[in-house]
Amino acid sequence: MAQKEYIVVTGAAGFIGSCLTGYLNQEGFSNLILVDEFGEAEKVPNLEGKEFAFQVERESFFDWLEEKQPRIGFVFHIGARTDTTEFDYSIHEHLNVEYSKKLWAYCVAKSIGLIYASSAATYGAGEKGYDDRHGLEKELKPLNPYGVSKNEFDKWALAQAAAAASETAAGGAVSRAGAAGGAGAPPFWAGLKFFNVYGPNEYHKARMASVIFHSFHQIKKEGVVKLFKSHRPDFKDGQQLRDFIYVKDVIKVCYWLMDARPESGIYNLGTGKARSFEDLVKATYAGLDQPANIHYVDMPEDIRDKYQYFTEAKMEKLRKAGYGEAFYSLEDGVGDYVRNYLAKGIFY
Repeated sequence: MAQKEYIVVTGAAGFIGSCLTGYLNQEGFSNLILVDEFGEAEKVPNLEGKEFAFQVERESFFDWLEEKQPRIGFVFHIGARTDTTEFDYSIHEHLNVEYSKKLWAYCVAKSIGLIYASSAATYGAGEKGYDDRHGLEKELKPLNPYGVSKNEFDKWALAQAAAAASETAAGGAVSRAGAAGGAGAPPFWAGLKFFNVYGPNEYHKARMASVIFHSFHQIKKEGVVKLFKSHRPDFKDGQQLRDFIYVKDVIKVCYWLMDARPESGIYNLGTGKARSFEDLVKATYAGLDQPANIHYVDMPEDIRDKYQYFTEAKMEKLRKAGYGEAFYSLEDGVGDYVRNYLAKGIFY
């Protein structure tokens, strides 16, 4: 991509978006348009020391684009409402569906590549497995409004892309009207189903921060980590399993996709290996050179029937697309996060 073209990062002041911004800087890109709600004081440190061309408030971004007409080479749409305990679907629909449709339409109209954040929350309880093949999205039953919103946009994007492909196969010109006027797809696009991402710059996320973040602070304050008991007979306490992926791997994959541009579509982004919450906490203690001390507490009733007990990404599609880098092991990723960021109060 030409350096004179801008790269857009939405959600740029948040966890993954700010890490991606820093990684783009490391790779020599400072021609960045950062989009977010920048009035949240707790997010300000995430962007300190990072280089960019513009900061634009999320709700005024499309007006800004119309006025400034910047030459954009790529869009990373990382911004979203990610609170799985927010049950007002209209909030998720506005930010995760309608806003995403507008950005997709813009990328279609301007022929701009797009990567957007989907989520493993789309898989619900995992009744249909964790396969990122196209078509499965129609059968999925997410457990909360956040997961529903992400799956709705996945379905919409795939329908747009399929209609555009049919139009091209029929010999017609692909419509560039996007959501406003018909089928269309960016020249390259990827929806990334993030699994359980952890790492630096999540300090502002409060309840939605990773278990590692909360465990670190519990250890410092109380010397003990509290984990949820299992409320299913087929899982022992602490043996609930998730696919935990370090944010440094996530941003490397994002960058590779922008550069390599393999076949467009939905891609899982996890490590491909589920690990237990007990393993996660033990790795956190190891990062502090302390023996583990875990107590189990009842899970809040408001999330018991919406809780994922097992997630594990099928990663064959991304590997077949050409991504060959190894992912951090749980122990190495958590160790790096604890020793080099949490213990030192450092941002990425």
